Amino acid sequence: MTSLDKTDIRILDALTEQGRISISDLSTSIGLSQTPTVNRIRKLEETGVIKGYQAHLSEALLGGAISVFTWVSLVDQNRKTLLAFEQTMEQSPEVMDCYLMTGDADYLLRIAVSALDEYERFLTERLAGLSEVRSIRSSVALRPVVQKRRPPGLSRQVQAGPARPGR
Repeated sequence: MTSLDKTDIRILDALTEQGRISISDLSTSIGLSQTPTVNRIRKLEETGVIKGYQAHLSEALLGGAISVFTWVSLVDQNRKTLLAFEQTMEQSPEVMDCYLMTGDADYLLRIAVSALDEYERFLTERLAGLSEVRSIRSSVALRPVVQKRRPPGLSRQVQAGPARPGR
């Protein structure tokens, strides 16, 4: 894990909560002048701690009010089968998240649709018709309970302090 000090963590907290905060406001909130703040942000970007910036869009207002979690088992797990399935999922606008899994299913998908008939159409016309697919199980989410943007490692760093060389 990347070594972060308390100032880096305060920067990450501020950017996680308010990605469009101005450098001036950010600098003031963390107690640094603008140049060192910009330098720290640049270092966090260059090391890959900050992967990018994006707006959090309302799926509900943009046609994805219903989340359906779908477990998919494939006919086999050879590389060609996995890649074919993954490419199809990347090209499917309804697929918001796709995870390669261990356990009973090979993949877990989160599908966003505006209505259940839209999910049925995706299921019957797209997913079930794939030659790579052996079985499908689905559950409709009633509502999100927890959606975090702050990785747990950041919390551990705050509690433990920055890592020291040789530890």
